[in-house]
Amino acid sequence: MSILNSLQSLAHNVFAVFADFRFNDFLDILLVAVLIYNAIKLIRETRTMQLIKGLAVLLVVYGLVSVLKMEASGYLFNALFRDVILVLIVVFQPEIRHVIESMGRSRFRGIGALHSRSAKIRYNEETAEAIEEVCRACAEMSDRKIGVLLAFERETPLGEIIQTGTTVDARISEELLGNVFYPKAPLHDGAAVVRDNRLYAAGCILPLTQNHNAVSSALGTRHRAAIGLSEQSDAVLVVVSEETGNISFAKEGKLRRDMSPGDLREVLSQELLLPDTDENESRLKSFFGRLRK
Repeated sequence: MSILNSLQSLAHNVFAVFADFRFNDFLDILLVAVLIYNAIKLIRETRTMQLIKGLAVLLVVYGLVSVLKMEASGYLFNALFRDVILVLIVVFQPEIRHVIESMGRSRFRGIGALHSRSAKIRYNEETAEAIEEVCRACAEMSDRKIGVLLAFERETPLGEIIQTGTTVDARISEELLGNVFYPKAPLHDGAAVVRDNRLYAAGCILPLTQNHNAVSSALGTRHRAAIGLSEQSDAVLVVVSEETGNISFAKEGKLRRDMSPGDLREVLSQELLLPDTDENESRLKSFFGRLRK
């Protein structure tokens, strides 16, 4: 009977909980679940786990200091943890900024300017032509082992990066890219930024990645800069190594190496072309066909 009474009591409690369950409670649970999921995802994809381990060690030491009543050390730890919220904001500032920037990005590029179907088709054709010129230039410079660092701006504005370089604002062509990255050219050491299918600036300075554990020691400054910008924005970057001539592609802090010009064309098309109807896809295929001919 005691088991039966326990089951009845449990059922009554469960029914009482669901009887008082409101739609607001569902939204509350859903919001908490989304926040926890994104926090776990952030921890896995960045160096946040190392910072959390460091804070955990500090908490363990603080506990020992409190138990052993060590006054001098206790004073320091009390001063540290008294403003713990401020400390956490300072420590996790890059990660917090990354999350907020991600929330502000739209899934569709240029909706305001590219609202019409004809505008999307025209934009995609211009993008496809720019991609083809970039791939040809990278193939040529890969054979000649000329270093290239090219950033494609998407939703995150790269105005701060552009200000570090020289404005060009010219139509992308194989010849133009070859002149910009020619070893004796004044702008060849920096990065070039592509905005709205135009080579908008060159000789730009990019932030280097701070995630040294995930970067091979064999990679040079160009690759580290490409990873660094892709960590801080939604830009995609193309790198050609002047040591090996290998072509690489960076996105969201990850680097894909040893790509062929065909692989590069495919991944840039996937990332930069706007989705549209089947008719638009057929027009793009015919456009690529004309370029190959």
